[in-house]
Amino acid sequence: MQTDTPFKIVSPKTEEEFKQYYNLRWRILRKPWNQPEGSEQDASDDNCYHAMVVNNNIVYGIARLEFPTENSAQLRYMAVDDCYQGQGIGHCIVKHMEQYAKNNNAGELFLNARENAVIFYKKLGYKTTEKTYLLFDSIQHYKMMKFL
Repeated sequence: MQTDTPFKIVSPKTEEEFKQYYNLRWRILRKPWNQPEGSEQDASDDNCYHAMVVNNNIVYGIARLEFPTENSAQLRYMAVDDCYQGQGIGHCIVKHMEQYAKNNNAGELFLNARENAVIFYKKLGYKTTEKTYLLFDSIQHYKMMKFL
């Protein structure tokens, strides 16, 4: 599915595409906290929708969407390569995931945002509902949601 965006958003299909997808997820969301490769994956990965922004075989950003209930979706593992932040890639991924969730009958989308990402999601219409967990003893998360 492609939404109206200047970026090419695809779902990884091949082994090489998934390798690049997980590598970015690890580099941005785990490596800075000295977490080992492999820690970026979990048992639910096989049952989720994955999206990535690519150009010339370079992965710029990634995210995962899961459907914990019949009418809700959860955005997880959202990451944009440090070299490409501030160019609208994250915005495009979120809009793409919102459309995908709507197309799959989700009336709301929720996520657990890292503290430094709360403002980004607020600009996209998400509301903070509660303070949640502390990841790696240092990264505060906040549950945020949006009706689609």
